[in-house]
Amino acid sequence: MAEVAIRTENLSVSFAGFRAVDGVDLSVEAGTIHALIGPNGAGKTTCFNLITKFIRPSSGRIWLGEQDITALEPDAVARLGMVRSFQISAVFPGLSVLENVRVALQPTLGVTFQFWRSNRILRRLDDQAMALLDRVGMAAVAGERAADLSYGRKRVLEIATTLALDPSVLLLDEPMAGMGAEDVAMVANLIREVGRNRTILMVEHNLSVVADLSDRITVLQRGQILAEGSYAEVSSDRRVIEAYMGEEVTDA
Repeated sequence: MAEVAIRTENLSVSFAGFRAVDGVDLSVEAGTIHALIGPNGAGKTTCFNLITKFIRPSSGRIWLGEQDITALEPDAVARLGMVRSFQISAVFPGLSVLENVRVALQPTLGVTFQFWRSNRILRRLDDQAMALLDRVGMAAVAGERAADLSYGRKRVLEIATTLALDPSVLLLDEPMAGMGAEDVAMVANLIREVGRNRTILMVEHNLSVVADLSDRITVLQRGQILAEGSYAEVSSDRRVIEAYMGEEVTDA
């Protein structure tokens, strides 16, 4: 039986009487790339925020491996090995690429995000930071300001900062949002590479990327699971087609 990295049971949340996520039972196998998709308003990001503990569920449970994390705070979950990105790039624009990664690596020195620490101390992280930048193909721009990077490169830098925490489970919230075709290909290749030795759960609108990267797909509609399976299975499911096209599919 496959090892499960993330599991939810009857996961639900309501806002002012509106059921945004309704009884979601999700299971993400360890070592796979699992996509969470659905039409606008399906509850994907809300479900994502519940799993990563940025929203507290109204009911249900969440497990990371064998550990029940339902009552934990986001920082505690991150220390257990589950780290997330956001829809909007979350890098420090005034810092260099190298400095951004050094900030993310500070916990390895026993401190967390202390900008006032001396350069002499932080330079101890340079080799580790450069190795990480080389891994994501950004070593050549280590000295550039993050603000001067293309949007796609900023997303790559953000993934590099999440990898600095060496997570076993990485959650990516719309990693391709707002990108051109060249940047999409670059980030897709990076996700495929970093997914070789960890579990990835991603929310993504670009269905060609989902088809290319995902081992398994969960489709949400109105806060509930509509379908699950491979891309071939869910893309041929008439319920999924109706949800995306907004019309009933009939046999020819």
